[in-house]
Amino acid sequence: MTSETDSAKPPVAPADQTPSATTNDVPAFGWSGYAERVNGRFAMIGFLAVLLVEALSHDTFLHWSGLVP
Repeated sequence: MTSETDSAKPPVAPADQTPSATTNDVPAFGWSGYAERVNGRFAMIGFLAVLLVEALSHDTFLHWSGLVP
């Protein structure tokens, strides 16, 4: 039987794979926690880039990029 403290421990990476530099997650493709965390970080960077373009150009991103006349 496992106690609550045993279930709260992060998963340990197999010997042939090294964990991420910031977490104990093993980098993996697909619907893994690591992949979702990386995708979220890239989405935040992209959103910040759009805000920066709009702030510097004083125009909407869609108009600045030529998608809307």
